Amino acid sequence: MSANDWESNEELQYFREYLRIPSVHPNPNYEPCVEFLRRQAKQLELPIQVYYPANQQNPVVVLTWKGLQPELPSVLLNSHMDVVPVFPENWTHPPFGAEIDEEGRIFARGTQDMKCVGMQYLAAIRALKRSGAAFKRTIHISFVADEEMGGRLAMLPFVDSKEFRALNVGFGLDEGIASPTSEIPVYYAERTVRPVILKISGTAGHGSLLLPNTAGEKLSYILERMMAFRKEQFQRLASNPELSIGDVTTINLTQVLGGVQGNVVPPLMTAFFDCRLALDIKIPEFDANLHKWAAETGGGIEMDYEQKRGHIPPTATDDTNPFWVAFKGATDELGLKIKLQVFPGGTDGRYLRKVGIPALGFSPMNHTPVLLHDHDEFLHAETYLKGVQIYQKIISNVASV
Repeated sequence: MSANDWESNEELQYFREYLRIPSVHPNPNYEPCVEFLRRQAKQLELPIQVYYPANQQNPVVVLTWKGLQPELPSVLLNSHMDVVPVFPENWTHPPFGAEIDEEGRIFARGTQDMKCVGMQYLAAIRALKRSGAAFKRTIHISFVADEEMGGRLAMLPFVDSKEFRALNVGFGLDEGIASPTSEIPVYYAERTVRPVILKISGTAGHGSLLLPNTAGEKLSYILERMMAFRKEQFQRLASNPELSIGDVTTINLTQVLGGVQGNVVPPLMTAFFDCRLALDIKIPEFDANLHKWAAETGGGIEMDYEQKRGHIPPTATDDTNPFWVAFKGATDELGLKIKLQVFPGGTDGRYLRKVGIPALGFSPMNHTPVLLHDHDEFLHAETYLKGVQIYQKIISNVASV
């Protein structure tokens, strides 16, 4: 396609219009997104509902294409409306301008994470409806708030609501990540996020002394053991090219707080560790090691967790899951090279799995540098349009199971 074709393409125009809505943290305003989606629903002749599972500032928008057998469990196509903050001084294009350069790259926050996927769902459904297609299963297309902040004000409470249960969801699609190679990752599970907070008490006094049992000593002891475990995981990842970051446990010291001035030994230090546990980690053993190390310092350490939950079972990717069979059949027929992976971060897909709904994370953006949360985030117009065609086949397959 030429530059003129990109500028005039209907689906690219809708995509760019959506990108220009600055639904950006820390204070996103979702009303322009909701109004945009109302216009899309009208154009598609689909009913639309807006839910507020936590408060009026964080909507969940659902468009519905009713199936021929609406009593069957439905298919949910999920995406989020919010995007992470931008620093315009680091961008070469306006971060909410959705400009297309001469190469066909569309620059805007959300091109990869993940306004592309939400609009590709709608573009695929527009094409399917125009072709006269109809499917056994009802298809719901959801656009949720707050995903970038953990989904606590949107998807997390929504999946426990009677409104969600009424959707009768049997399978969900959610976001993936771009791939710089020909391979497209498909995410069937997520690591368990388990941030650890240590409040470490110790002997306080003047900085000129060699006091026993200081908070700094205790922190050093635990840090040494946490970093040794981290090194084991680093070496495991480096030595096995078949592993990805989602297959290992990551531990990072992210904050250390304490002290009042440079020559006073503080009575309390607080350390924050970002821990993301691989599926092969036994959580009780991990916790027991933390408590053991704390006790070995002599005590005086209070341990807490920002999130404390067990592993969420992964989605089955074998013949026991007919939706996986349908999804894999579509990618095989299209000649796509896919690779099953564990998602390294967190998505709303985990909340679907938490309530027993199989879910896959998938964003058809191969041959694309990974730029989510980065400046100059972009997606090529041709990659976007190819993704629309891919979703047409995938939606057709999973809605026909």
